[in-house]
Amino acid sequence: MIQRIEYLKALDLWRDKNVIKVITGIRRCGKSTLLEQFQEQLRKSGVEDAQILSLNFEKLDYEDLLDYKALYQYVMSRLQEGKTTYVFLDEVQLVPDFQKAVDSLYIQNNVDLYITGSNAWLLSGELATLLSGRYVEINLLPFSFAEYCRAREVSGDAALAEYMRWGGFPYVASLDKVPEQADTYLEGIYNTIIVKDIDLRQRRREYDPNKRKVTDITLLKNISRFLAGSVGSPVSDKSIADYITSSGRRVSQSTISDYVEALVEPYIFYPVQRFDVSGKQLLKQNRKLYIADLGLRHHLLARREYDLGYSLENIVYFELLRRGYRVNVGKLGQREIDFVAEKNTRKVYVQVTASMTDTAVFEREMAPLRAIRDNYPKIVLTLDRFTVGSYEGIEVINAVDWLTEKYD
Repeated sequence: MIQRIEYLKALDLWRDKNVIKVITGIRRCGKSTLLEQFQEQLRKSGVEDAQILSLNFEKLDYEDLLDYKALYQYVMSRLQEGKTTYVFLDEVQLVPDFQKAVDSLYIQNNVDLYITGSNAWLLSGELATLLSGRYVEINLLPFSFAEYCRAREVSGDAALAEYMRWGGFPYVASLDKVPEQADTYLEGIYNTIIVKDIDLRQRRREYDPNKRKVTDITLLKNISRFLAGSVGSPVSDKSIADYITSSGRRVSQSTISDYVEALVEPYIFYPVQRFDVSGKQLLKQNRKLYIADLGLRHHLLARREYDLGYSLENIVYFELLRRGYRVNVGKLGQREIDFVAEKNTRKVYVQVTASMTDTAVFEREMAPLRAIRDNYPKIVLTLDRFTVGSYEGIEVINAVDWLTEKYD
């Protein structure tokens, strides 16, 4: 079992603090396993078994607790007198009105509360209102490339090619015969998300008449394939609607907006806004969307070739998130900077390209970085090793080395 070291550090940082720890992320990215690892960490620090209460609502064992009042009473009856009880509620969004139980447990003395969910609306609506300022979110992602290498005991360029094809879901990394087994598993994850999470979304929409329901699964899948094929390219509701219309079906931009939201909420796609580097402001048009796992992308686009550079860009985006950066796409005049990444007072500009050996590509990637007038670090990540070095203060770094380096 690969230890999710950075995530465990984050949980330990917030341990015993008076906030709810909310672990979010796409299904099967390892949320339950992370909780198990953290519980073992608690035991090693001296916490007794009786102080740990862990409930996974995907298990039939806890079907009777899929009522928020029953859940609340069950947890209250097991709190330890005079000691902290560590309460873990896994996939809590399966409990209707769970936020009422969570809010009531939060205000109890000596309760340290951890919840997980596979849908972004876990932190929206009533829960966000009830718990405003009283929770921290830890967004869990599938394995990074470095974690994948440790899990499969592989390394180097060949390992990255495998990771690009099959992605970083922990179970995929554990398979003996990845090519023969992974695609079936990935199809199962995708269909589970589409069926289960969209069904949950419909039930939520019953309480919000202003939100349109997502009922056309064929349209939803067509949009997801379009977004998977557009990774690294700016998209808008209009461009998606035009694509759907070109295939013989008319659909409004407002419908597209709601269906894209349905794919963002279960963490299949992550939207990234564009940032005007000169004007220091976010732009409203033509955001990019990156897919949580390249294995899913391969599943959706199995019969077509897609750009190596965009796949690498997808990997880099999520690696920056793992390293704690807030990430936007940069715009400088007519030029684009792949990522403007900020963390605390630090900022870094990042370009991503498969190769820098062609002179025209070299100049294209370097030009936006040269035009930036501040002194924050500027780097280009590439798969080639021939152009690695420093050019006028701009560092060209091999992507495999960068993805596997240690970082603060």
